[in-house]
Amino acid sequence: MRFEEFKAGIRKLIMDQFFNNSDLEDFFHGTGNTAEKLSAELKKAMGGLDLDSAFESLLDVIMTSSFGGMLGVLGGRDALDPLKTPFVGKMREYFDSQFTDSKFHEQLQAALKSALDDDAIRGKLEDLIDQRLDMMTPKMVKDIIQEMIRKHLGWLVVWGCAFGGLIGLVVTLISNL
Repeated sequence: MRFEEFKAGIRKLIMDQFFNNSDLEDFFHGTGNTAEKLSAELKKAMGGLDLDSAFESLLDVIMTSSFGGMLGVLGGRDALDPLKTPFVGKMREYFDSQFTDSKFHEQLQAALKSALDDDAIRGKLEDLIDQRLDMMTPKMVKDIIQEMIRKHLGWLVVWGCAFGGLIGLVVTLISNL
């Protein structure tokens, strides 16, 4: 009879106790070292970057620029090939230094904070809970409650019966005296 009230109560309980704003903020932003972890992962991923292709792209830019004609006189594209290894090494050093910079970590943390919009996440959680509650029928709620009572409050029923019977016996004995 109070099914809609019960569903509203479940929704309120879940949102207030599990997904309140401070808990969400702690969950998404409270780790404190998220930026450092992400920076470390980026640094690892940096090892997989194809900096040889970056060098080739740089050569393409140089060859199509006004310097391309001068390089043609000095041997063209092949004249710059010995610079490939130092270029790749310097680029890796540059990326390493950028990923370990505290200013980069601060920028990364600020970007993460703005990307993880607590209100939008809370709204999506509310929608998800509402969808699930809308799918529930009174029978499903009854079954859930009965299962919880059987599983977690069965001892209460047994001891309630035992003490009720004992109290009834004592009252009967006293009233018959």
